[in-house]
Amino acid sequence: MVISWNPSRGPALGVEWELQLIDAQTRMLRQDADAVLAALPGLGASGEHPQIRHELMQSTVEIVTGVCSTVSEAKADRGKTIGELQIADDRGIVLACAGTHPVSSWRDARMAPIARYAELVEEMQWLARRIQTFGVHVHVGLRGRRKAIPVVNALAACLPHFLALTASSPFWSGQDTGLASTWAIIFGDLPTAGPPHRLASWGEFEEYMATLLRARTIRSIKEVWRDIRPHPDLGAEIRMFAGLPAAREMAMAAALSQSLVQLFDAPLDRGYQLPSPSSWVVRDNKWRATRYGLEATVITDESGTTAPLRDEL
Repeated sequence: MVISWNPSRGPALGVEWELQLIDAQTRMLRQDADAVLAALPGLGASGEHPQIRHELMQSTVEIVTGVCSTVSEAKADRGKTIGELQIADDRGIVLACAGTHPVSSWRDARMAPIARYAELVEEMQWLARRIQTFGVHVHVGLRGRRKAIPVVNALAACLPHFLALTASSPFWSGQDTGLASTWAIIFGDLPTAGPPHRLASWGEFEEYMATLLRARTIRSIKEVWRDIRPHPDLGAEIRMFAGLPAAREMAMAAALSQSLVQLFDAPLDRGYQLPSPSSWVVRDNKWRATRYGLEATVITDESGTTAPLRDEL
């Protein structure tokens, strides 16, 4: 299986930001994405906004930036788009963002009327029905596909850092879970989510995707929602940031992602190999960040040496 790659001239940047629709009076989630999206200005001929769209649940809208060169550009892009969402005020809806809503129940959620979401729910049932979660995804462009797998492997070592910095969901349906990030558990339970598999090359990635398609585990490579993944159209995609409430924090996530990808990209041009932690280290560190957030102690090498995550950051 050959998967074409869209090369980037540099570390181009794109950000996806999932927002909660909150009732201004009750502070509970509102399942009104349809109404909000239909009222937006600037809808295209298809009736859809180019940068504001549905997510799985009606309690969510997602803002997508264009392709940006710098974090400042991405922040300005996001600011312009969110300005168009002020129409939600007229409906008694305010916008918020955190990994989960602390009180609203996933049982009250309604699915967006989109065929692929209905297919997802039919396939995964309860696992999909409870995904009333909110996150931030950052895409960073890469110049060539041969760099994609080494960069993703290296970024996997930073997975607990991304998660701990944005852990914002200790509550789920009104209960204190004792976790720093319930969000990581709820979304990570999907069969094609979780930490990335450690692969050796782009060819191995293509064969892995072909195997999943032959086995009918997935119908499209877009159904592999790893915490960090190579995206053929958009570069390296970091999906391990939980919901962030402020533009400044969203910019932090974008800056950290772009800086790390650039840091890992440059040595490949000089023939160096990038770090590639074992899968057990990545999984263990993800759990530690899920449970303790910034207070976690993480594994720093294959022999089991540990250090406070705050120090590693």
